[in-house]
Amino acid sequence: MAILIFENVSRVYPGTPPVAAVHDVSFQLQRGAFAVLMGPSGSGKTTLLNLASGLDQVTSGKIRVDNYDISELNEKELCRFRREKLGFVFQAYNLFPALTAVENVEYTNLIRGETKKLARERALQALSDVGLSDKVNSFPGQLSGGQQQRVAVARALATHAKIIFADEPTANLDSKTAFQLIDLFENLNRSHHVSFLFSTHDARLVDRAHQKIEISDGQLVKPSRAIERVAQRGNTASNLIEL
Repeated sequence: MAILIFENVSRVYPGTPPVAAVHDVSFQLQRGAFAVLMGPSGSGKTTLLNLASGLDQVTSGKIRVDNYDISELNEKELCRFRREKLGFVFQAYNLFPALTAVENVEYTNLIRGETKKLARERALQALSDVGLSDKVNSFPGQLSGGQQQRVAVARALATHAKIIFADEPTANLDSKTAFQLIDLFENLNRSHHVSFLFSTHDARLVDRAHQKIEISDGQLVKPSRAIERVAQRGNTASNLIEL
């Protein structure tokens, strides 16, 4: 069963002339997906990710997430939906510097109305899941970049999100730490059955993805074009786009 469905989605930003950031895009992600959005800078990856997560709204078309048509929700309903169903991992981590790791992780559940006890239990479990049980009382400034990103992942996990969206999650990390984070994502995908959709330039993450969605100039790259590029690079058929 699909957890994310795009149906002929377009996003046009007003201007002179208007800018079609995404044009007539359709694809599906199945539950348990480990998928990447790939393409050059300015291709529409981030716009596509923002549309999928309800951070931006479609100009036309429909988007369904976990059987909800989010293109029909108003801003208040979208905010509630994001809090209850989705997780986010950002390139810049977006942690509160004055809060400890466990406080950063439990914050989202507290504003959802959970009790302090339950929010703390979920935060501690999520930090354990990402290997940071010994850092629960550390402040972001006391953590390495990789550890801060793990706190951000724990924050997304603690909400029991159905799908986690991650925008360039390895961009600010050194090679060793990036590999460790990708391993963590894979392990969480298998053990927690959480669906992941990444926007990335990182070939290491692309190589590990089960589904690859390539976008160029706001449109999905067709399989025939992907096959041509694969042949030119001498890569294997495993790198083809799956639509």
